[in-house]
Amino acid sequence: MARNIQSLERAAAMLRLLAGGERRLGLSDIASSLGLAKGTAHGILRTLQQEGFVEQDDASGRYQLGAELLRLGTTYLDVHELRARALVWTDDLARASGESVYLGVLHQQGVLIVHHVFRPDDSRQVLEIGAMQPLHSTALGKVLSAYDPVAHSEALEADRKPFTDRTVCDPTDFEHLLDITRARGYAADVEETWEGVASVAAPIHDRRRMPVGAVGITGAVERLCRDGELRPEVIASVRDCARAVSRDLGAGRF
Repeated sequence: MARNIQSLERAAAMLRLLAGGERRLGLSDIASSLGLAKGTAHGILRTLQQEGFVEQDDASGRYQLGAELLRLGTTYLDVHELRARALVWTDDLARASGESVYLGVLHQQGVLIVHHVFRPDDSRQVLEIGAMQPLHSTALGKVLSAYDPVAHSEALEADRKPFTDRTVCDPTDFEHLLDITRARGYAADVEETWEGVASVAAPIHDRRRMPVGAVGITGAVERLCRDGELRPEVIASVRDCARAVSRDLGAGRF
């Protein structure tokens, strides 16, 4: 039988310790509870902190679980439940809008497409489940950046390269765009990522009122826009879909 790796066992025990009891623990508390030397405990904590699994309070020096671990812990449930709850509503949105529908979640400084409903016509299309989209230029990405603090940080830290002459790359302008997104409840992408293509997306929240993803439609500018602006009925249908999925996830009314 293969032997367990001691350092991984100790790290796992440390995370379990931080997950129960007091919210924050000091180095001495952690070391004594696990029967470790302070130097050993500090080395493991430092590694976990570098990976985002543990955070240290600047004022007290105490440790607590980090945002990355909390996000990873709910990823499986959120993604699979999100997709299951969204199946009917995204199908309805594709039929009503006549456009492709995408469901996206935050993943590795981008948007991971976890569900894709084809445009309901006879055109040749490629399934994009598993594809990645940028946070700063796409409608799905801007929605996640506006509502999810982790996505917001990753969008600001990433290399926001221009895809077209409409792509917003300046950090101040990007923050203003996110303020607008939060104020109106949806994000737009009119030829910011692909020439001739427009999209609109809205956030999906779970029972804790936390953002767990975004849903949006993508299509040709001439179909989705009127006089250079997204058609109001298109925006309304996407927002209705996002609200319906959120309600099914237990978020109540938005």
